[in-house]
Amino acid sequence: MPPPDVSHIGCCGAYCGTCRALLDGTCKGCKLGYDDGERDIRAARCAMKRCCLMEKKLETCADCPEYGECPIIQGFFTKKGYKYKKYRESLEFIRKYGYQAFLESARSWKGAYGRLEEVG
Repeated sequence: MPPPDVSHIGCCGAYCGTCRALLDGTCKGCKLGYDDGERDIRAARCAMKRCCLMEKKLETCADCPEYGECPIIQGFFTKKGYKYKKYRESLEFIRKYGYQAFLESARSWKGAYGRLEEVG
């Protein structure tokens, strides 16, 4: 499997690059397979994924000019659970520092979220 890249970051900010199922090839992750037609984005049940990848053609919701007002991503962040707070932190980190800084910071994570190191 190639080294982790932006395709391993879910639209919501989850980092799939550490996922054992993705790394061993038993999972496609959130985004893999849509760009080459292997998977049909129109059939995706996730509204966030359809909006981000199909309608707006963005890498993640971090790139969306409507990020602050979007009912889909902002609604996702209101869900109960620690991981939603961490996914928001990931997207906001990407918005501030970019994808390369995020990938560097996420390199040592053991799961879909972790501690982000401030840049600069």
